[in-house]
Amino acid sequence: MNELSLEKELEIIKRGVVDLISEEELKEKLLKSRKEKKPLRVKLGLDPTAPDLHLGHTVVLQKLKQFQDLGHTAIFLIGDFTGMIGDPTGRLETRPALTKEELLKNAETYKAQVFKILDPEKTEVRFNSEWFESMNAADMVKLCAKYTVARMMEREDFRKRYEKNLPISIHEFLYPLIQAYDSVALNADVELGGHDQIFNLYVGREIQRAYGQESQVIVTVPLLEGIDGVNKMSKTYGNYVGITEPPDVMFGKLMSISDELMLKYYELLSDISIDELKELKEGLLEGRIHPRQAKINLAKEIVSRFHGKEKADEAHYNFERIHREKLIPEKVPVIHMNVVPERINVPQFLKEAGLVSSSSEGRRLLSQGGIKISYGESGVLQKLTDEWIAIGKIRELVFKVGKRKFVKVLFGS
Repeated sequence: MNELSLEKELEIIKRGVVDLISEEELKEKLLKSRKEKKPLRVKLGLDPTAPDLHLGHTVVLQKLKQFQDLGHTAIFLIGDFTGMIGDPTGRLETRPALTKEELLKNAETYKAQVFKILDPEKTEVRFNSEWFESMNAADMVKLCAKYTVARMMEREDFRKRYEKNLPISIHEFLYPLIQAYDSVALNADVELGGHDQIFNLYVGREIQRAYGQESQVIVTVPLLEGIDGVNKMSKTYGNYVGITEPPDVMFGKLMSISDELMLKYYELLSDISIDELKELKEGLLEGRIHPRQAKINLAKEIVSRFHGKEKADEAHYNFERIHREKLIPEKVPVIHMNVVPERINVPQFLKEAGLVSSSSEGRRLLSQGGIKISYGESGVLQKLTDEWIAIGKIRELVFKVGKRKFVKVLFGS
C-alpha cells in the first residue's frame, strides 16, 4: 500500500473527476483498506465494440492507473457478454448487435492497447461471460426482479425514446442490470466510468445492495473533447487521436489543439503530478512558460506512452523540420467561410473548391491516401482517412490533394 496521507490520496483520486458518489463513503473504504492492509477492488468495464481505442477512451484508463499506482487492485473488465447486447447510452435507436467472434477479436486488441497505460502484472483482466454464460433463466429472472420499470424509465435515453414513440427493445433494459451484476460478481469497491455512464453505475450500487454487498463508490470522468475543441472525441466526428496512429500523426494532431484544451488534456491524460500541473498553469498565466513548448511536452509524453521515447523524439524532429522547410507552399489559394459549419464532408467540399472533379473522385482519393490535411497553424500534413471532419474551434485548415494541389480554408469573419 502507498505511504501517502489520506488527504493526498483523495486529492489524486479526485483529479479531473466529474462525479464522486460519495466522497464520505470513499474515505471510509480507504481508511478500512489502510487498517486491514487490503487494497480496494477498482473496476473499469469496457465493451469491445470497436477494434481501436483513441485518447478519449484513455481518460478513464488513466484514472484506473492512478488507483493502481496507489496500491489498489485494478480490474479491467472486458464486456464480451454485454457487448453482444449493446449499451443504449446516448442513443435514440437500438444498437446493432456484434457477434461473439467480433467481440473477442476486438478484445485482444483492447488488451494490447490498455497495457500501454496499465501495469499488466498488477491488473486483473476479466470477461463478464465468465459468470453470465453459466447463469440460467431462473438466475436472470431473479436479477430482473431486483429493479423496476419505473426506475429504468428515469433514464434519459429511454424516456426520450418513449416520448417520441421510438422502439425500446426489452434486451436494452437488461444492459444496465447486467452491467450492474458485474459489480456483484467482482465484489467491486469502486467503479469507474465516463460521466455519460452515471445511470448504469447507480444501478450497480443498488444491485449490490440487493445481493447483500456494500455499495460501490462511483467515480466518473468527463468526456474528452476532440481536437476541434467542441465535440466529444469520436471517429464519427473525425476529431480523434487514435492511440495506434503513427507517431507523426499523433504529434501533429496534438500540436493543433487550442491552448485552453491543452490544459484539459494535461489534467486528464498526463502523468505529471498535481503540483507540476499547478506550476504549469501558473507559468502559462504569468508568461514564464510558452504555450507552444507546453504543447510540445504534452505531445512528446503522449506519443512516448504509445510508441516509445525514440519515436516521440523523431516525431518532434519531423514536426520542427516541416516548419523549417515550409513543406506547405507560401502561396496557397484561400477560401474564406464566414459561417463556421459544425463539420464538413471532405469529398463534397473539395469538389466545390475545384480540387476534384466529383465527390466520388474525392472518396476514391481518400481511400487511396491521396488527401492530406493540416489542422490549425501546425503546418503538419497528415494523411486523411475520414470523410467527415469536425470544425469546432479550428479556424484554419490546409488540404493537399494529390501531389500538387493545395487549398487553405479560413473559418469565421
